[in-house]
Amino acid sequence: MDIVKIYGSALESATMPLQHSSSELFVKKLLQEANIRVGGDQPQDIHVHDPAFYARVLTEGSLGLGESYMDGQWDANQLDVCIERVIRANLERHVKWNRHTVCALLQAIFTNMQSKHRSKQVAEKHYDESGVLPEALLDPYNQYTCAYFDETDDLNEAQQKKLDLICRKLQLKDTDRVLDIGCGWGGFAKFAAEHYGCHVTGISISNEQIKYAQEFCQGLPVDIQYCDYRDLDGKYDKVLTCGMVEHVGPKNYRRLLQTICDHLSDDGLYLLHTIGSNTSLSAGDPFFHKYIFPNGILPSLEQIDRARDGLLTLHDVQNLGAHYDPTLMAWNENFKRNWPSIANLYDERFRRMYEYYLLSNAGGFRAGSMQLWQMVFSKVGHVMDYRGPR
Repeated sequence: MDIVKIYGSALESATMPLQHSSSELFVKKLLQEANIRVGGDQPQDIHVHDPAFYARVLTEGSLGLGESYMDGQWDANQLDVCIERVIRANLERHVKWNRHTVCALLQAIFTNMQSKHRSKQVAEKHYDESGVLPEALLDPYNQYTCAYFDETDDLNEAQQKKLDLICRKLQLKDTDRVLDIGCGWGGFAKFAAEHYGCHVTGISISNEQIKYAQEFCQGLPVDIQYCDYRDLDGKYDKVLTCGMVEHVGPKNYRRLLQTICDHLSDDGLYLLHTIGSNTSLSAGDPFFHKYIFPNGILPSLEQIDRARDGLLTLHDVQNLGAHYDPTLMAWNENFKRNWPSIANLYDERFRRMYEYYLLSNAGGFRAGSMQLWQMVFSKVGHVMDYRGPR
């Protein structure tokens, strides 16, 4: 990879529009490609309150778009619809390279952004510091991943259907020793112990999540531990990573799957539940890196397949991406409803940040730029007639 050429392309892309016309005219012309008007009354139309918005988007790309929304420089009639239109029209191609994306790419090339030390950053920023989660946003089982809206439009029921689907795919039974890597607030552990009678060990590197999960699962055969996946011990019949691989990074996928293989019983099953990218990425989005999930990056099917080569046999894949849009919209409704109870802890910029995070992701899933995969694996050499439930 020629870094000089990439950096030169970034500088050229960042300055070219400003050389040919005003930033406002250029941005309005781009928006027309997505049938988005400034000041219009269509759901996707936007209203610009500060003209600085135009240059900010051109020079800073996705980070500028998100931060300018946080700062109140623009609004949309329906933000999720607006972002869906932006993505479908692939407007990002016009502002893809800027100092933020170049910096992220260089960091990804020359460092391990999800090393053992760096991996704690997302736990400390998003999970330990944020008082929004879980009560103000989530369901009674505290599921911070895609629900399964199978014959229901109720978030709480859809999350229980997702949990039960995972349990059935793992073929859980009461004698199983189950490992939940990145166990969140203990929702899966509690559900599996209550409904399937198995013993669940949950590991996390978020102190606040661990404290919450230990109390949440009290009285059940559940053990919640502070542990990085690289420090695992013991053998397990079933292993789960649900909404965790997004924090692992391409340089560590093989290490994760090797560790799971080492600690999975010979006849065991591993279920991977992750948001995925249609293309293999080296670096994550600058806005989400800065404000939501530091060092996060979505895996592709090709990257997962390369990482499991020779270790795990793939038995089943299901794409639940269509279910993440309604999940995010339901979270946003919960957030709006519960905002008055937490507004004293945060300012308006934080509220707009969270709104942008939830609704822009909803638009992204609706546009098909992200997927949600559930995959079931066994160790190489274990032959079975696996028939994945739906």
